[in-house]
Amino acid sequence: MAREDFSDATYLLEVHHPMMAKAARPGQFVIVMSHEHGERIPLTIADYDREDGTITLVIQAVGKSTREMQQSCTVGTSLYGMVGPMGMPSPLGQASKVLCVGGGLGVAPIYPQARGFKENGAYVIAVIGFRTNSLVFWQEKFESCCDEVIVCTDDGSAGIEGRVTEGMKLAISRHADIDECVAIGPPVMMRGAAEVTRPYGIKTMVSLNPVMIDGTGMCGGCRVKVGDQVKFACVDGPDFDGHQVDFDDLMARLGRFSVEEKAAMKRWSESCRMAQQVPETGKPTE
Repeated sequence: MAREDFSDATYLLEVHHPMMAKAARPGQFVIVMSHEHGERIPLTIADYDREDGTITLVIQAVGKSTREMQQSCTVGTSLYGMVGPMGMPSPLGQASKVLCVGGGLGVAPIYPQARGFKENGAYVIAVIGFRTNSLVFWQEKFESCCDEVIVCTDDGSAGIEGRVTEGMKLAISRHADIDECVAIGPPVMMRGAAEVTRPYGIKTMVSLNPVMIDGTGMCGGCRVKVGDQVKFACVDGPDFDGHQVDFDDLMARLGRFSVEEKAAMKRWSESCRMAQQVPETGKPTE
């Protein structure tokens, strides 16, 4: 239904799916296939509109399938399949003051949680981080539902200089009564966020992104270590206690198929270049 490009690698897709929009809750995700032979891609729901019947996804083109979608998914096209909403909805609880932290692509999925906490009557402080000012998106959306918004950029070109952990420290220094923190972003960012809140005893939830295939707990690919237990992110999560997550294990699992991912990207890139050399007549160029 709509498409917006935030940068050369990050883009938004708004998909018409009334039943899913009606059922979606903050923290849940979908699994998407762009075509019949495509990869199953888990994507956190960045927003949903029950009246318009739409689901919003914000995607970063980092591998073969997401780059392929970046080329093919335009207004008026269709996805081959989208399954969801999957996973456990985020427990919005009874917190009266909440810190919602999003880093990079994690800014998108933290938005419905911030809005959900606000709808439940909480005082919401959002900390959103980007590398530079040109990559900032959705600041206005957060300002519309949050009591405070702290923007952080690595180079200081917008908001305060530094990573989201600097914004978190600023928020905690202003508010000694924060009940809960929710952080979404790259694993290293979520681990850093959990370490900021640990000394203060602030409950901290993170949304994990391990390798996932079926999304029903059958394949076991998305298992993560949380405390002394093994959990499956697709059915037990994706939200877990950030102070209990074994981030070293998570990051090791995320890099498990890096060789295969690079090979798939190389094959796809080469096939794209070959296709570009074939004119409409179907005869190769000389």
